[in-house]
Amino acid sequence: MPEAGDPYIIINKQTNKLAFVTEGHIKSEYPVATGKNETLTPEGEFTITVQAIRPYYRKLDIKGGDPKNPLGTRWIGFDANNTNGRIYGIHGTNRPESIGTYVSNGCIRMKNKDVNELFEEMENGIKVWIEKSPKSLKQIAGERGVLEVPKPLYLEEDLKK
Repeated sequence: MPEAGDPYIIINKQTNKLAFVTEGHIKSEYPVATGKNETLTPEGEFTITVQAIRPYYRKLDIKGGDPKNPLGTRWIGFDANNTNGRIYGIHGTNRPESIGTYVSNGCIRMKNKDVNELFEEMENGIKVWIEKSPKSLKQIAGERGVLEVPKPLYLEEDLKK
């Protein structure tokens, strides 16, 4: 389990939002697209294992950087279902109008400008938490223990004096 201060990504499939948490605070939030049905985007905690600039789309043999490439400008792969970051990932898209919808085959889609920004913060080993919940990203981050809890301005003993 990560600790407060560790970099961490949280994705809420119900709201199609992603939060990047670092140094105990939510640094940024982004809209995303997730799986076209509830089971396609896996839930749980995963680890980032692969990162790529202008990723190649193997399925249809589309080179990275090609406007037809559905993976957009960046790939941040995570190890869901023992796939070593090669099948499931957070990536850009050539269809920005799809952001906010349930349309993918399991990946997390982001606008290219957003995934480029997030990519700059990434390194292998960062944890990704995915769930479907009515909770806010801040509530989920608190439950995961990655937010710093403010320290009280006084000690409880001081109140008894």
